[in-house]
Amino acid sequence: MAQPVDEVVLTLGQPYEQVRTQSRSTLPPIQPNAAWGGYVLRPAKFRFADSRFGFTTPPAKFLNVGYDNHGNVWSVSLSPQVETLPLDESMAILTDLQNQFRRGGWKPFHSSTNRPIEDTQTARDAIRACHAPTTRWQADNKYQVSLNIRCFRTDDRPNDERYLITLDLSFPLLEDNAGDN
Repeated sequence: MAQPVDEVVLTLGQPYEQVRTQSRSTLPPIQPNAAWGGYVLRPAKFRFADSRFGFTTPPAKFLNVGYDNHGNVWSVSLSPQVETLPLDESMAILTDLQNQFRRGGWKPFHSSTNRPIEDTQTARDAIRACHAPTTRWQADNKYQVSLNIRCFRTDDRPNDERYLITLDLSFPLLEDNAGDN
């Protein structure tokens, strides 16, 4: 029988140990009295369980849950993929995540400089040129997400186009500029 895919389930502000209990993952135990983070040891989906602003990612090989010195979750960083991907597959993940944000009521944030990443030829050309576009989203004044995509090339395979997506979720860290939405 196949083992179910690991999944980290949380909302920001929850106790880290509660997240470990309600998740099916390899998150390590908390480091008492330390602001730290736990990394998964094998790929896991991430489910942000906020009743209004929730979303789910594909399995991530890199997934870190940050917590404060009181043991409460304050951030999540992940790459929602288990390996670097071709551009078509990367764009499908980016598009799906942004569509989940839109459906959940998230709004583009700092959008004059960090517009949503659309699947257009112009965006693809910028990504291929390794410009690493970033988009930011805000859920009311509760949460912020930064989402970006960048080139990933190795010296031994310089013509192999691969891409890495990064998603960072936290409580609001930035303020929007007036008229910037």
